[in-house]
Amino acid sequence: MADTQYAYAVARIRSKELTLLGKSDIDQLMNCKSEKECLRLLTDKGWGQSGEESVEQLLAGERTKTWDLISELVEDMSIFHTFLYSNDFHNLKAAIKQVYTDSDLEDIYIGSGTVKPELFHKAVKEHDFTILPEYFRACAEDAYQILMHTGDSQLCDIIIDKAALETIYQKGKASGNELLSEYAEQKVASADINIAIRSCRTGKDKIFIERALAKCDTIDIKKLTTAVLEGEDAIYQYLTTTVYADAVLALKESPSAFERWCDNLIIKHISPQKYNPFTVSPLAAYVLARENEIKTVRILISGKRNNISDDSIRERLREMYV
Repeated sequence: MADTQYAYAVARIRSKELTLLGKSDIDQLMNCKSEKECLRLLTDKGWGQSGEESVEQLLAGERTKTWDLISELVEDMSIFHTFLYSNDFHNLKAAIKQVYTDSDLEDIYIGSGTVKPELFHKAVKEHDFTILPEYFRACAEDAYQILMHTGDSQLCDIIIDKAALETIYQKGKASGNELLSEYAEQKVASADINIAIRSCRTGKDKIFIERALAKCDTIDIKKLTTAVLEGEDAIYQYLTTTVYADAVLALKESPSAFERWCDNLIIKHISPQKYNPFTVSPLAAYVLARENEIKTVRILISGKRNNISDDSIRERLREMYV
């Protein structure tokens, strides 16, 4: 896409940014007394289609709106695939488990991806992974064999999750785009930190840890593995030597606090990209801003539904892009 085409697309995105939820909008939602009141307020702000959707339908619809807009503005959508590979690998995992259990469950697949869910199901059902893009084949075969012969669903998950991280990393770094490269780096690093903490707390061995961690530039997975085996304090000590030193307090607080820290870090890094009009970066930043917005609304409404205190809900809310 030429610079002038990006300039037009970015101008369209600028107008859409004006409709993103800001801090005052989140405060308004927090002041709602019920889930139903939240939905009514969101409808007034242009969310949803019929005004009668459930929360999940509303949020799924908003995600669809985002990708429909981007596909209108960009001829080649492949540059955005870095954001969608997680959905693909989730669908691969779901297909393998569906075939293994011989179940006919509905709503196990995520719609937004680079590969149609039916193709994953066909590949697993027929045990023919050559019909999938190359980066799925090896992990699909390994995970399939593990589950079919041992029934070890956790190891099946680890194999696919690591392949997902490696694909996101490789594609993000190969994109030539600063934002996508940064996103891939933070995605893999935060996943590695999460894996390390969970592995330490559940007493996983070295083989498990090495099988789960994915390589990236900002985390030395050999040092991280050694730290996991030494204990949680060793993990925190190692992290203080990295660019993720500020994450230690969040990690000590709770898993959800660390997840919030990671999401806020991404928003902090992508915000400057809105001033870079001759690249695809402002469009990619808008996609991430919308995902952040949808996640924040889901957390908020879920809290209202479950009668969680406002203070507890606020502790989990993300920083907004605007």
